[in-house]
Amino acid sequence: MTDKLELNMNAYLPLRDVVFHTLREAILKGELKPGERLMELQLAAKLGVSRTPIREAIRMLEQEGLAVTIPRKGAEVAKMTEKGMEDVLQIRRALDELAVQLACDKMDAEGLKELRFAMKEFEDATRSGEVKRVAQADVAFHDAIYAAADNPKLMTLLNNLREQMYRYRVEYLKDANSYEALIAEHQKIFHCLKERDKERVVRASSEHVVNQENFMKNMIREQE
Repeated sequence: MTDKLELNMNAYLPLRDVVFHTLREAILKGELKPGERLMELQLAAKLGVSRTPIREAIRMLEQEGLAVTIPRKGAEVAKMTEKGMEDVLQIRRALDELAVQLACDKMDAEGLKELRFAMKEFEDATRSGEVKRVAQADVAFHDAIYAAADNPKLMTLLNNLREQMYRYRVEYLKDANSYEALIAEHQKIFHCLKERDKERVVRASSEHVVNQENFMKNMIREQE
């Protein structure tokens, strides 16, 4: 187990959430490797907490697909599989296509202004060298589209999927070589929405997710 684990205390969060964010960050950075055991006693001693917040944090990691509990063995960092990745991104592609269709009909001048701002923030983030900031900016861009779709039920589904998506989003965005293409894809989606071209925006949205799926597929195959 890595020696870099250190609890990042936050006075506004419950201890289980602090532990969760600490472990999540370690997994996404690769400090905790796929297949590595998440032993409650060892983690509790290393982070200076009781086993209860560790146990609760592991359950939260399981909800994001970052951990898995194996019978008679215990919890471990989940391995990324091609099937698991495809399942998540297929759902995201379908929901995103629906979201851009709705946004195409409903997005007003204020919505376009917010989307343009989010697009610029993403471009700025790609020059920061901070993957976490890039991921947050990417989420904000798509959230602006989801908000414009104005469908609370769809937003609920997307929010539930967000946790399972995060790992694949971060892995994709670790590759700075993808940034130029991502910026172009965001710009294409924005302009299609601005022109209210429903057919083109659905196609652009689908291509945006498929490109991520193909990248992740190759990465997972290389790691096998």
